[in-house]
Amino acid sequence: MYMCNRSETGSLLVTLLVFSVLGTGNATEPLTQAQKTSIEEVVQRSMLLEKINSQIWELAEVGLNETKSAKILVEQLIKEGFTVKQDVAGMPTAFVASYGEGKPVIGILAEYDALPGMSQERSAFKKPINSGQPGHACGHSGLGTGSLGAVLAIKVAMEKHNLKGTIRLYGTPAEETVIGKVYMLLAGEFKDLDVCLHWHPSTKTRALAGSSKALVSVKYTFRGTAAHASGSPENGRSALDAVELMNVGVNYMREHIKDDSRLHYVITDGGGAPNVVPAQASVWYYIRADDHHDVEKLYSWVNDIAQGAALMTRTQLSSKIDTDCHEVIPNIPLAQLLEANLHAVGAPEFSDADRKFARGLQAPLIEQFNTEFPMAIEESIQPYQESMSEPTRGSTDVGDISWYVPTGGLATTCFASKSPGHSWQNVAAIGSSIGVTGIIYAAKVLASTTIHLLENPDSVQNASEDWKLHMKNREYTTLIPKGQGAPKRIR
Repeated sequence: MYMCNRSETGSLLVTLLVFSVLGTGNATEPLTQAQKTSIEEVVQRSMLLEKINSQIWELAEVGLNETKSAKILVEQLIKEGFTVKQDVAGMPTAFVASYGEGKPVIGILAEYDALPGMSQERSAFKKPINSGQPGHACGHSGLGTGSLGAVLAIKVAMEKHNLKGTIRLYGTPAEETVIGKVYMLLAGEFKDLDVCLHWHPSTKTRALAGSSKALVSVKYTFRGTAAHASGSPENGRSALDAVELMNVGVNYMREHIKDDSRLHYVITDGGGAPNVVPAQASVWYYIRADDHHDVEKLYSWVNDIAQGAALMTRTQLSSKIDTDCHEVIPNIPLAQLLEANLHAVGAPEFSDADRKFARGLQAPLIEQFNTEFPMAIEESIQPYQESMSEPTRGSTDVGDISWYVPTGGLATTCFASKSPGHSWQNVAAIGSSIGVTGIIYAAKVLASTTIHLLENPDSVQNASEDWKLHMKNREYTTLIPKGQGAPKRIR
């Protein structure tokens, strides 16, 4: 258990110390020949990357079921000479692809899971391909594709310029339910990394130096006694009553928790018919906060409420944690290096047709929410410092890796400006030329940044020193029971 809580003042002091000790990055350095080679290789594979993004986009497989999506990536990696380990950490759709040998070991993350119920055509109006089916509303079809493009290009540059070191592509399933990376970490798959890089489709282009919310995902099941709800209700004990009482208790709990905390739930099983007292009912909770220590305390409180609901209804309670993820530990030198490479590669360029399509995606949001959109697509590179000052809202299992190894990330414009997360607009955008432009750009930046790390051991050391500063007085713990394997399915 780590002892210190994060605060704005503490983060600022750490940041200032890092600036004074490690310098301000490599913004003025020109691209090396090896970096130029890697970028050229991405460009040469642009049609391949567009095709792979489209294939995964059309498959739209949800977490832990990304069988065909993972296979597409794995087959391409094997074809281009990577050694691939599959069925990692007990998850059939997890893999680790490696090339090279020795230090440094640089990892790049790939995701490829879709979101349920988000099917959408490549159109500027809402039109599901198959109503109720999944869609890539978080852009993970492009995320996995861009990371693939980066490592394929890095391998060629390493061979051509005789660069030493090891690169890995981590195929991490079920990010939307923050599962894959957590169990891969617990299985030791990241233990020898020197640096880990990641990226995400976004409405903006920038390096990332902010954090995320820690989260525990837990399912509570109550078991009672079935009876005729009208004929003999006195013989029944309602598990659904227990779920409802639990939810009422948690809703009153909200009054007394920190502003950064979040409690969400859905009832996954509420019984079969109104005239039967439900003998079993289940509710699924996400419990979040900016600090994992706070998540642990909230989780304990929610458990107490669940036990109280069981006592009130004379039902039996059981619970199971699916996953437990930590907040991201930012890394300033890596953010600076990624930003330098964003500028060195040059901001992404979009066509008039892209801008017109983005305006079409924005139109329903203007009508429904009266949202203002000063621009169609954000085409400039934003400073990484912006991400440090924004409120922490989402969660990602990238956070767990960052507790073990220096981790840096970037976002590239793949969506219309100010498009809401997990929306049908984003499904359409990532499957369009807007998404493809951002995917290829991300691959270029990831590739050139990795080549820099292979060519400059000091940059790897700087990232390590910053990580040590942020990890002072922190210790990784998990609420997942020891020895528990990854879930076989989510729902």
